[in-house]
Amino acid sequence: MTQALFHLSLALFLFLLGGLIKYGKVHWLIAGYNTLSEEEKDKYKIEDFCRGVSYFLFALAGTLLIPAAGGFFNIAWAIHLGWILFALA
Repeated sequence: MTQALFHLSLALFLFLLGGLIKYGKVHWLIAGYNTLSEEEKDKYKIEDFCRGVSYFLFALAGTLLIPAAGGFFNIAWAIHLGWILFALA
């Protein structure tokens, strides 16, 4: 049960982080972007970049729902499958 709660809390954290980046316009949370010079930042469309990063974080959060369900229903293979998908993402 604690393992499932851990997976759910981690998924919630990633989902909230993705939401902050996409809707909260906190692009400074993206590692490396805030260290670029202004001319380097002008090469990127920040809205598209933030949308891509947020979709990636949403996908990672979604993969963590699989081991959470496996933990709630005591299905060991679902826990392993979720972490394999998380690592492959």
